[in-house]
Amino acid sequence: MFRTRLLSGIVLMAIAIASLVYGGYVLFGLIMAISVVGLFELYRTVKMEKSLPGMAGYLSSIVLDILLLNRASLLTDTTENAIRYAKYHEYIILWLVLTLIVFMAMYVIAYPKYHASQISMLVFGLIYVTVMLSFVFRLRYVENGILYVWLIFIGAWGSDTCAYCVGKLVGKHKMPSELSPNKTIEGCAGGVIGAALIGFLFALAFFKDTNYWWQFAVIGGVSSVISQIGDLAASAIKRNHDIKDYGKLIPGHGGILDRFDSIIFIAPIVYYFVIFFGL
Repeated sequence: MFRTRLLSGIVLMAIAIASLVYGGYVLFGLIMAISVVGLFELYRTVKMEKSLPGMAGYLSSIVLDILLLNRASLLTDTTENAIRYAKYHEYIILWLVLTLIVFMAMYVIAYPKYHASQISMLVFGLIYVTVMLSFVFRLRYVENGILYVWLIFIGAWGSDTCAYCVGKLVGKHKMPSELSPNKTIEGCAGGVIGAALIGFLFALAFFKDTNYWWQFAVIGGVSSVISQIGDLAASAIKRNHDIKDYGKLIPGHGGILDRFDSIIFIAPIVYYFVIFFGL
């Protein structure tokens, strides 16, 4: 099991490195694919993955990704791009409103076939998966984004690794949560400190001309906290629907959402930290 998990992790990291370095349509396509598969896994928890509203959700996600990711490519500072960027913002809001109307129309036409909680999950999925993941692409296209985007993975996978190691070595006090019976307070603290340290070292390695290395440590530490919340949120959804994993797509890890649950939460946080700090 450990070997399978390790090999899968190596393959995932290789794909992530290749797509993030290459950027463009490769990263665009990867994020779109992850979004659709993630939605399928989420919709399956409420038995909507093969329904007509579910199909509408996948189509809406693809169009939403096209709008979101095309808008991200307009981040360069020109007047023409600023105008087009503002238009894309309006298109995105319009598309979300139209999608909600379509979902509700299907709900009332097919009533009582679907429950309100199922329709709510369809809408929730578009924000939780599609919109949140789009910030990976958006961060990739800010200045120095090819470096900043790795802060997302430091806050997710780096934090997870540090938390696991510290928890195994010195963890004694269990977290006061039914969602995390194996997690310890020491492990969680180790994840935060470890991610902050990795962020600091990352700045030392790639941003030697800056005097604000502490900002990267803050991003790493805060991202670790958000990462752990994202992980527990995914666990809560699975517990509510009596499932162990979202899927079996990634050997040793489960489904797309099992592996990307933290990244979904961290991506927008890192993006806005980079903007806020003016990095």
